[in-house]
Amino acid sequence: MSTSSHNPYFEIRRSRIQGRGAFARRQIRKGTRIIEYTGERVSHEEADRRYDDEHMARHHTFLFTLDRKTCIDAAVNGNDARFINHSCDPNCEAVIDNGHIWIEAVRTIPPGEELVYDYQYEREDDAGVDDEKLYPCRCGSPRCRGTILAPRKRKKKNAGATPRRAQRKA
Repeated sequence: MSTSSHNPYFEIRRSRIQGRGAFARRQIRKGTRIIEYTGERVSHEEADRRYDDEHMARHHTFLFTLDRKTCIDAAVNGNDARFINHSCDPNCEAVIDNGHIWIEAVRTIPPGEELVYDYQYEREDDAGVDDEKLYPCRCGSPRCRGTILAPRKRKKKNAGATPRRAQRKA
């Protein structure tokens, strides 16, 4: 059940993780910028209006937080990047560069392997077990934390500057 994709790096087909997924057509070298995550740019307020978790049978969105003011909703004018699934043991990462979100390989990916990145959905400080159940992880990795929510924040003594990574919006 492969769909045609204009991207030379991957094709879309059925995934054991969730629905459809992106699978490497050929070897993808570490550091390769695979695809831009595109869609309609909306405010966080509009994103929350479109996707009200309390009224959804199960959580499912194509939202990505770009910055404090903007989300990208790939359900509207999005591309095949929206089919890249979550994993707690990713082979890709989402990187924000000059107002764009890019999916990049964090290691060399062999042909046929599913492309995955850690969604790290926004986690509220008071998020508990019920929140984690609303956002379950199906990656199957031995490193699976059971949820696609971002890991709980640890207090760091000397937190230095780190590269800015994109984060999916819950």
